Amino acid sequence: MKSTRNDMTEEGLAGVAAALGRGGGVIYPTETLYALGCAASGAEACARVAALKGRPADKPFPLIVADMDGLRDIAAELPEDLPLAERFWPGPLSVLLRTREGLARHVRDALGFSSIRVSPHPTARELCRRAGPALVATSANKSGRAATADPAQLDPELVAGADAALLTAPRPGGGAPSTLIRLLGGGRASVLRAGAVPLDALAQVFTLV
Repeated sequence: MKSTRNDMTEEGLAGVAAALGRGGGVIYPTETLYALGCAASGAEACARVAALKGRPADKPFPLIVADMDGLRDIAAELPEDLPLAERFWPGPLSVLLRTREGLARHVRDALGFSSIRVSPHPTARELCRRAGPALVATSANKSGRAATADPAQLDPELVAGADAALLTAPRPGGGAPSTLIRLLGGGRASVLRAGAVPLDALAQVFTLV
C-alpha cells in the first residue's frame, strides 16, 4: 500500500480509517505528539508498526480510545478507582488496565494489562470510532529518536513507510507525552511515567505511592 498524505476532511478521514481497516500502519495527531498506530486487534499490523518504528516486539504498545464506551469494549475489568482517573479524561493520562484477550499480544503485557487513555484530539477520536475501538498510539519516531508535534520534523523514512498519514490541522499540542499511572485501590496510584499531567494535579485526586 502506498503512503499518502490526507487532509483532515471526510475524504481524508475515510482514507486513513480504510487503511487501518486493511491492517495498515498510519501516522496521526494526538493531543500531545504525532502517533504511529494501527488497530489494536491486528497482530500482523502491530508487528509491522513495531518493525517500522524499530521497536522491540515484546514491548507493549500504548492505546487510545475515543470515549468510555470504547474503553469498556476492550477492558476485561474496570477497577474501583477508575472514576478518579476519569476526572482527567479526555486528556493525556494513561492508565494500566487489564484488557481482553482479543487484542493483539503486542498491546498487552505478560499479565494482560494495557496502557490506555481517552484522547481529546478530534482526529484521533474519530479514527478510533471508525476503525477502533482502540488504536495503537506509539510516538511517530524511530526508536531512540525524538518524538515530535511538528509534521516537518517527522522522519521521512517513517512517513514513507506508513500506509497513510494525517498531518494537517488540528496538529498535536506538543509538550510531554502522556503521564502513565497504575491504580492500586483505595484512592492510591503509582506514577510509572511522568508526563503531560503534572504530579501535583494527580496528588489532588490520588494518594501517590
